[in-house]
Amino acid sequence: MLTLPVYDWPTRIFHWLFAAFFVTAFAISNLLDDDSAGFPLHMLAGMALCGVVLLRLVWSLAGTRHARLSDLKLGPAQLMSYLKGTFGGTSQRWVGHNPASSWAAVVMVGLGIGLGTTGYLMASGSGSEILEDAHELMANAFLAVVLLHIAGLIVHALRHHDRLAASMVTGRKQALSSDRQAVRSHPFVGLAFVALTGLSVVYLLKHYDAQTRSLDLFGQVLQLGEDETSHSSGAKDRDRHEGANEHE
Repeated sequence: MLTLPVYDWPTRIFHWLFAAFFVTAFAISNLLDDDSAGFPLHMLAGMALCGVVLLRLVWSLAGTRHARLSDLKLGPAQLMSYLKGTFGGTSQRWVGHNPASSWAAVVMVGLGIGLGTTGYLMASGSGSEILEDAHELMANAFLAVVLLHIAGLIVHALRHHDRLAASMVTGRKQALSSDRQAVRSHPFVGLAFVALTGLSVVYLLKHYDAQTRSLDLFGQVLQLGEDETSHSSGAKDRDRHEGANEHE
């Protein structure tokens, strides 16, 4: 089977960092209580996710052919035709993103931005119960899209007997007779992508105060959890008050 390079290094790196940060944030939010010392890591992972989304959007304008927004197949008719063909065994093959993966990518990036925005508003003190509900709804919708995306990969593999999922690891896909043009891998851009993401994570961790559970984000103080110092002070005040009452 003839294969050719389709996805460059920055595109593949984004794919796995995006997945890792979402899984981390979602797992922490569901496995730890809100008052747990580790819960703020959920928000730090969410901010890192938004950072890689920003880098990906830049690369979608300056990247290789199949990394660009123009490569996405977002026509509703294309999507319906692809889905009907997939389940009927006659779907068209695509070198880059097919209509289903195109829509999955757009929806997941949109939900990622929405999660970051609502999370920021809640942490900055502008939150409300409606925002919290919207945040939770988007997180669950994101998970649903991820599961549908994985299911689609499995169905595609069974129908066409190719390793589509491996293309985000190797960067290579089965060549089609209508398109045999390979793309450049851009390993140094991928390395820069990793370096910038690493620096952003270091910045977040360095400016996070575990005692107050607050983050100084470029001068904006975000409260990522209950302030332990105020909680301790409140407990001490109550103890003093109770002690005074006992002496009386």
